[in-house]
Amino acid sequence: MEKWNQTFHDFILLGLLSPNQTGLFLILLIIFIFCLASLGNLTMIHLIRVDPRLHTPMYILLSQLSLMDLIYLCTTIPKMAFNFFSGQKGISFLGCGVQCFFFSTMAGSEGLLLSSMAYDRYTAICQPLHYPIRMSKRMCAMMILVSWLLGAVNSLAHTVYALHIPYCRSRAIDHFFCDIPALVTLACLNNWVYEYMVFVSSSLFLLVPFLGITASYGRVLFVVYHMRSKEGRKKGFTTCLTHLTVVTFYYAPFVYTYLRPKNLRNPEEDKNLAVFYTILTPMLNPIIYSLRNKEVLGAMARAFPIFFSKKK
Repeated sequence: MEKWNQTFHDFILLGLLSPNQTGLFLILLIIFIFCLASLGNLTMIHLIRVDPRLHTPMYILLSQLSLMDLIYLCTTIPKMAFNFFSGQKGISFLGCGVQCFFFSTMAGSEGLLLSSMAYDRYTAICQPLHYPIRMSKRMCAMMILVSWLLGAVNSLAHTVYALHIPYCRSRAIDHFFCDIPALVTLACLNNWVYEYMVFVSSSLFLLVPFLGITASYGRVLFVVYHMRSKEGRKKGFTTCLTHLTVVTFYYAPFVYTYLRPKNLRNPEEDKNLAVFYTILTPMLNPIIYSLRNKEVLGAMARAFPIFFSKKK
């Protein structure tokens, strides 16, 4: 089969939803979640920026999480919605590259950032006397910089490879965005070396941080269990288990998708799992991590007093 030069051809995104009434309902639901998640994350970024009481490592890390989730949403959902309503399925070579880069950067960076957040809570609860030193603003800034930098470098390497290999099959990507593994399946050459690179990369950026986060929260739960205050134990257990639930929603689909052997992967299953980390988790993060927090609610009352004025 003749190879084709991808620099002169667009790709085709087969999408997630069928163009029927059920698909219309689901895309409207996704758009609603997109708006809700975008508003929640933008609100968190604004509150942490303007309120001096939230200028602490925990909230600075949360602001970065909100920024990453916002980029996640804007990288995938608008194009998916546009293709659905316009009836088009094409995406340009450049647009596909941009999606690959930003999506992969957010995937790697958010994985590292979540582990930094878990370390912050572990230090605050299990080693409170060392917290001011181990989680200084300088250390917090370094964690953020490393998360973004490593995520971007890793993403750039994968994106450059994916866009420079020869393609000889159909240009149709069986996904609702340009996911690199789905894109690489269209290549002519044997990709076993690259598949091994994906396995190693996914392990370093997803599996290892997830195991570290689980271990950190396990230790936190142990400390919380031995607290004297019944109210403190209840609050600690609720917070830890809620955070672990959201982290699992984010990591588990990623790990299951990217660490499976190629012969066990199913495109339809991959698309459904991608909904968790591209749509649902960015919506849940501001609610679980922040909007249930009394300090954040206090900041909202100060920033938006018109919505929090007490009725006389």
